[in-house]
Amino acid sequence: MIGYLILVHRYPDQFKRLFRAIHNSENHYVVHVDKNSGADLEAEIRRFLLPYANADMIKSEKALWGGYSLVDAELRGMERLLQMGEWSHFINLSGQDFPLKPQKQITAFLNANLNCEFIKVRDQDRERPDTMHRVSEYVVELEETIQRTSHSRPFLTDAVPYIGNQWMIVTRAFCDFVCHDPSVARYKAFYENTLIADEGFFQTVMMNSAMQGEIVNDDLRTIDWIPDGTIKLRPRTYQRQDAPELISSPNLFARKFDQTVDSEILGVLERHLAAQAVANVDRVQLVPANATNVAIPAVIPIGISAARRL
Repeated sequence: MIGYLILVHRYPDQFKRLFRAIHNSENHYVVHVDKNSGADLEAEIRRFLLPYANADMIKSEKALWGGYSLVDAELRGMERLLQMGEWSHFINLSGQDFPLKPQKQITAFLNANLNCEFIKVRDQDRERPDTMHRVSEYVVELEETIQRTSHSRPFLTDAVPYIGNQWMIVTRAFCDFVCHDPSVARYKAFYENTLIADEGFFQTVMMNSAMQGEIVNDDLRTIDWIPDGTIKLRPRTYQRQDAPELISSPNLFARKFDQTVDSEILGVLERHLAAQAVANVDRVQLVPANATNVAIPAVIPIGISAARRL
């Protein structure tokens, strides 16, 4: 069983297609709608979820890009999922993600890797020194913006900062730890005043504690990062011509998709998932993210996996 958290800020119809594609009566689902998106979006999604007994919504709060509010939404989603019932792994998705494998395959893969944390992890100071200002510069999250200051501070004593990205598949034990263990309080307090906390908080907590499974340096997402003028990289929007790449991908999910740019690609993937479900395929073969035609074991110890460039 899986606990899903879906973060939504637009496109209710696209969210509904995503939800139907990942829904299984044995899983649990929590949805957070960005308060900035308005009450109408939240109300529509709430109405849609009414027939699903295994789905719930958490209180809508403003989720500001670059702010700790995104981490807060993740933690509140984890907490609600822990209350809802049993599951082995937590998966976070945006409303513009889509699965590349049917639920039976995803569940079978995770059942075969019950003690694994699938998350991108890099030593921030050693491997991404260009991002150290995110944790050294003291910032304040306001209602509509992130207020940067001239104040800098050292990192937490006896801890090493790590970085990755927002997306992860992690164990229930780790979720329980990060939500409830008193030792995590200092990380929460520190990261409240950092920049882009959602790309480092969970990695840092995980790597500085013993409460985690075997760490697999991969988030199992197909994402095509391209240059952007305002941020260094952004995910390219997939279209119909990308279908062969997506269908042949070893990963479990892809992002991102935009129904206003190309909705046909979602239909292609929906038909592919339906065909896979009928074929009763339940084995997922992983390959290193930057390799082709290489068969490797499902579990890749950290430091060995060929992780995508952040």
